[in-house]
Amino acid sequence: MASAFDAPAYEAGNILGGLYGEGIIACRGAFDPALIDGLHAEIMAIFAEVRGLPGGALPRGPARWYVEIQPERISAFAGIASHPWFVAVCEAVLGPDYRIVEVGFDIPFPGAADQPWHRDFAVPEATTIGRRLNSLAFNLTTVDTRPEHGPFEIAPGTQWDRFEGCAKGMFPPAHLWPRYEARAVKKLPRRGDISARSALTVHRGTANVSDEPRPVLVIGVDAPDATNGAHHDLQATAPWHAALPPVVRDHLPARIVERLEPVIQHHVIDGLLTPAY
Repeated sequence: MASAFDAPAYEAGNILGGLYGEGIIACRGAFDPALIDGLHAEIMAIFAEVRGLPGGALPRGPARWYVEIQPERISAFAGIASHPWFVAVCEAVLGPDYRIVEVGFDIPFPGAADQPWHRDFAVPEATTIGRRLNSLAFNLTTVDTRPEHGPFEIAPGTQWDRFEGCAKGMFPPAHLWPRYEARAVKKLPRRGDISARSALTVHRGTANVSDEPRPVLVIGVDAPDATNGAHHDLQATAPWHAALPPVVRDHLPARIVERLEPVIQHHVIDGLLTPAY
């Protein structure tokens, strides 16, 4: 009998084909929904705590917020970062020395609007010249996503698009939007699913017309030559970091602190503050 690790989702060829092709892949049912319900409660509690802290929660558009957090505040973090699919994807795309550089969450609340089409940062030379992806973003929803929640929308294959001269290298000019709208796919993950994507694939959050928030945990991972870690304050206490399994600890270059400090964010993205329409 074949083991779970022989499944197609774990094979390097399929992982690379998905991320270099469409720019996004997923592992359905990777985690117990009960574990994700606990994650949801933690995220909402942390948001309530940091909402009033300057730099604690940054706007990503109307009724939409991003919060960067210390990984040890997420009780399921070690289980997520050691999941065989997470490890297989990181190693296949980023190599054996990949680094977890960002942990946070995005919450579109009721009233969140369609975002402009964008990528998360400018395309690095590793991609423009080397034709290589050197970073990934993993996402875990904490609710069973419905169309009215304002699901994540992505334009497959657009991680290779070039559009120089735009704001922060992130926002394609409006005349290119029909290309993304024609390719757009709305993602409707369920509790327990995990996805991996190139943050360069053009995407947007859509309008949340439901009566509940749609939190998503975000874990950013870099290859050794990527520089995204310079923009984040990943911190951990020494006992917690030392107790991590090696498959997590060896890939988590956190700043060791005596006690956790508030994460003060500075990366306001002006282009996301105005709705698309």
